[in-house]
Amino acid sequence: QVQLQESGGGSVQAGGSLRLSCAASGHKRSDYCMGWFRQAPGKEREAVASLYTGGNMIWYADSVKPRFSISQDNTKNTLDLQMNSLKPEDTAMYYCAAGLCPVPTLHALRSSTVYRYWGQGTQVTVSS
Repeated sequence: QVQLQESGGGSVQAGGSLRLSCAASGHKRSDYCMGWFRQAPGKEREAVASLYTGGNMIWYADSVKPRFSISQDNTKNTLDLQMNSLKPEDTAMYYCAAGLCPVPTLHALRSSTVYRYWGQGTQVTVSS
């Protein structure tokens, strides 16, 4: 089992930056998909950015690239999301997710069905 805890959310003005961090415990494997999803009120949950922990495979939603950057810290067991040039449209609850990823593909990285473990979320609010 894996436990995930997000942090780093907050309120910023448009054009500002935030860095989200996801602390993972019980995650000792290098074959996981890990990513960030977000959901705004009245909107569908959408994938934002994700990566394969066992190699150099990264996926970004068209709406956030090249403004966002996802990375992992192998020593700290954290998944980070650097968000620059934030827009009001980025306002949402952001969730960290992880799941076994035996067949890493770009399709798998963006598919919520791959992710078994989820954090409780951290709120990001961007004002114009």
